[in-house]
Amino acid sequence: MLLGGALSASAQAPSRRPRTVAGVCGAANWVCVAECIDAACVDQCLRQGCETSLDKLQSCTEKAGCAPDDTSCPTRTCGQVCQKAFEPAPPSPEKEQQDPCASVQAPGAEVPKDVVGRWELAAATLKPEPPGTPARADPQPRPDFVRSLEVQPNGCFVLSTQLKDATLGRGNQLEVRAWGLFAVAKDDKVTLQAKDGQATGPVCGKPRVIPLSKGKFRGPRYKYQVEGDTLTLTIDDPSKRAFQFQRVETPEPPKE
Repeated sequence: MLLGGALSASAQAPSRRPRTVAGVCGAANWVCVAECIDAACVDQCLRQGCETSLDKLQSCTEKAGCAPDDTSCPTRTCGQVCQKAFEPAPPSPEKEQQDPCASVQAPGAEVPKDVVGRWELAAATLKPEPPGTPARADPQPRPDFVRSLEVQPNGCFVLSTQLKDATLGRGNQLEVRAWGLFAVAKDDKVTLQAKDGQATGPVCGKPRVIPLSKGKFRGPRYKYQVEGDTLTLTIDDPSKRAFQFQRVETPEPPKE
């Protein structure tokens, strides 16, 4: 099933610009990314104060000519450029949340069983075509953005976006997560009420755990539809922008 309708190219443009510090990539950008589903939204989040510094970092590693299997080369040759591209690590970094849903209180309404599980983005709407052209959907989202949505029986969700080195520069990767309540309302409507989040992964040769708890999450509302192993989220506004996820089967633990 392809997504229909003549929809916006931005597909999920953030409603506000993230506040940035001295033109570097930081927590404000990751809070913005945390609620994104499609690549255009992520691009917009990184464009504000982050794009120029990432371009300089990419240019540095390209000039260095690092071999693909030399993982230490980017840090060794472009370490100072990398440090200027990202906010410095906090003096007292927090630990990574291995089970973020453990601290989320369950909502009053139960989550439908057919929504529970792990889902990965399979298609997102593209920009409108000229009049008379059939609407299209992107069946293969960009490989440098990997997005997944996990909904647990207790009503907790985790929305995860993986930013790889094609986006953040050689040797840098972050998994940006937001978690909170998958709040179901009437008429198959749901609001993703994010309560907290983290961005974790190697940056400039060192592991980072970046807290997003001070960010202002928007809590977008969608209309949801499940057909077999396909979950479609349609933004509840006049644009009707939609995102299609495929169910990911979680392997059962081996029996002892």
